[in-house]
Amino acid sequence: MNSEQDPFGIASGWWGTDGSWRDTEPETREALRRVQGAEEHPDGPPQDAHIWFVHPGETAELWSPGVVSLAEGGEVLAQTRLPPDLPLGAHQLQPADGGPVTHLFVVPERSLRPKRGWGWSAQLYASRSKQSWGHGDFVDLATLANWAEGTGASLLAHNPLGASLPLAHQQASPYYASSRRFWSLLYLRVESVIGADLIGEKLSRAAAAGRALNADQLIDRDQVWALKLTALTEIWAEVRGSRVVQHSLEIAQGDPELTLHAQFCALAEHYQSGWQEWPEEHRHPNMAGVAEFCAAHSDRVAFWRWIHVECEVQLAVAAQAGAGLLADLPVGFDPGGSDAWRDQDLLALDCRIGAPPDQFNRQGQDWGLPPYVPWKLRQAGYAPWLQTLQRMLNHCSALRVDHVMGLFRLFWIPQGMTAAQGGYVSQFGAELLDLAVMEAARAGATLVGEDLGTVESEVREALSTRDVFGYRIGWFAEDPPEQWPANTLGALTTHDLPTVAGLWSGADAEQRAKAGIPPDPDGDQTLRVRLAHLAGVQEGETAPASEVIRSAYRTLANSGSDLAMVTLEDATLMMERPNLPGTTDEHPNWRTALPVLIEDLDSTAAEDIS
Repeated sequence: MNSEQDPFGIASGWWGTDGSWRDTEPETREALRRVQGAEEHPDGPPQDAHIWFVHPGETAELWSPGVVSLAEGGEVLAQTRLPPDLPLGAHQLQPADGGPVTHLFVVPERSLRPKRGWGWSAQLYASRSKQSWGHGDFVDLATLANWAEGTGASLLAHNPLGASLPLAHQQASPYYASSRRFWSLLYLRVESVIGADLIGEKLSRAAAAGRALNADQLIDRDQVWALKLTALTEIWAEVRGSRVVQHSLEIAQGDPELTLHAQFCALAEHYQSGWQEWPEEHRHPNMAGVAEFCAAHSDRVAFWRWIHVECEVQLAVAAQAGAGLLADLPVGFDPGGSDAWRDQDLLALDCRIGAPPDQFNRQGQDWGLPPYVPWKLRQAGYAPWLQTLQRMLNHCSALRVDHVMGLFRLFWIPQGMTAAQGGYVSQFGAELLDLAVMEAARAGATLVGEDLGTVESEVREALSTRDVFGYRIGWFAEDPPEQWPANTLGALTTHDLPTVAGLWSGADAEQRAKAGIPPDPDGDQTLRVRLAHLAGVQEGETAPASEVIRSAYRTLANSGSDLAMVTLEDATLMMERPNLPGTTDEHPNWRTALPVLIEDLDSTAAEDIS
């Protein structure tokens, strides 16, 4: 892409999936330079970020004596060399002469390797129980983890659980959260919140209304939100003065990131919009108007802080309930949300990230997510990246990094331009990946990088040398399953691809046609042939989907991948995929529940697959 010659990392162009070269247009290059601060820094971004990466045991020579402030607290004197026993983590090196502080990262050479095993993959919102209020919750996650362990699985993968904007109309996509660092109220089991019993009959009525939503296979997040928010507000009125709640809030007040998130939620709830639409005095967390608003609405700020505390409690229980959790880290967040409000000075808010045109999306893709300006994120010592990793790794045994290639380069689309007019911008990918490996190792977790699609060889090499797991998808992998590398996660499908039953029956093609997507009979036939081969049946056979699913997953179990993943959609013979890329209102993306309650999973194909 030849981005190395551009001081702002802007690629001169890229190779399309059809093998043709696409130039980055001059207007695009100029816009991408401008949003990265070229007017202030015409010769390129500042190069004064004080960053130092070392491996454990390195005793590099110092320019001058200093003090290392450790990530976990405490200090270590450093005279002429770095101490050899520094622990993994993000430390700070303060020179004794008072010079600038250096961000000192002690990173492992390799990620932790798990034992060979397999797991279930669940869309938690879709995994409802008899007690759910129309939407899967943290207690359902605990139930699933316990059930998964009972089937012999070592992992339970779930969709991103990030906090949504606190608005009456809820965003459906879990990959477009307000925050990647905090959790959504939608996943709280209201009856399990401390003090829920204090609202008595109100809780009973709310629970009955919530459980009635289970009758509809399409999830109504707006209704779920309204019911849970009302019930939780009533519980808060009863418990906010209690000693237990006050003690937990006092502890939470020591978390400045949570305080900012709670302040944001109070403001967003008040204005019922993202932060760009608020009055000017509230659009930046450092403005005096924010402090004044929060002082006047201190009870609501405390409420949102309490919501996060309760989410943490319930998620922590789920993480210890059975099979280890495999969490999912999205590539970005809502530009109007909490993370963007807090980090706005580090973001290119006049750009969105997406993907260039290809044979599947002729116009390209605009994901609507703002990118970090690479040099600004680096100058900040990668603080937002580290905070996101640390919070997500608190409650999981493995972490999936969505679109891991995005750590190295992202496709930026300037404001006012289409996805076809975007361009690639390089990031400090090796450093971002090293930090992810570091935080995963500190948490005792495995790191999985979603490297599907067109991925540069240097990215896969970076993953491989660090023992970060990649992906192998049965329908796309060119090599047979038994030859898949050990450090990969093997699967038949993903949330963006057809379910096995949907593909085999032809229902997925019908759903695409209904959504207005042009037919692709050749593509469907190719996938069916590959599926038939994996299942050991003839493509023209009329074998039932349940038999094809069982046989294909037996092949997956014998693959070379050390991790294999089975979807609950396939186990329950679902025809609908969770998400149909390229659609919005044309298809109920992220809204279709499993056809059975999780109490009934043992009566499905899940019993035979496991």
